[in-house]
Amino acid sequence: MARRHSPAVYRRRRLVFLVGVLAVLILVIAVIWWAAAQAAGDKQETPAPGVSSGSSDQQGPAETPVVAACVAGNITVLPLTDAAEYPSGVQPQLSIELTNTGVVDCTIDVGTTTQVFTITSGQDVWWRSTDCQEDPQELVVTLEAGRTVTTTTPVPWDRRRSSPESCGSDSRQNAPGGGASYHLSVSIGGFASEGTKQIFLY
Repeated sequence: MARRHSPAVYRRRRLVFLVGVLAVLILVIAVIWWAAAQAAGDKQETPAPGVSSGSSDQQGPAETPVVAACVAGNITVLPLTDAAEYPSGVQPQLSIELTNTGVVDCTIDVGTTTQVFTITSGQDVWWRSTDCQEDPQELVVTLEAGRTVTTTTPVPWDRRRSSPESCGSDSRQNAPGGGASYHLSVSIGGFASEGTKQIFLY
């Protein structure tokens, strides 16, 4: 017949069991707390995408170099014509030559808004391209250092006098021929030609 233990033995066994369960619970809680602390530490130490963790090493996006506007000392403008002499009925074709004589690129508006062709005879202004200009356009370009460009589409002079009041009129005065001398001056982008181009009408 098995021997029965005293109540004190059972109490000690229950106490040992409860202590063991409590120890396991404490261990589980400790592991959970440790894991949570590690996750929080990693999140704090990891920088957000695209942002440096050190302000001294932080760099912004690459900046596009700014090209300055052309200045008078670096721009040369010349008037051009397709001929020096014009027989009766032949219209002179007028153009502009533009050179960046500087050592750096610069920007300039070469659109028809800024182009002016002027025909004179002595002190008399016979014709100006802006008197009856329609729908002028802006065109800002970068002119490379040392580069020379010419307007792509020549402007014709119809060999008649112009004024803002006579646009579209058939009564405009014809320029005399017979070897008469005329001079072309031009400007573009706010820069004027220093000299003129002489032509003769027949």
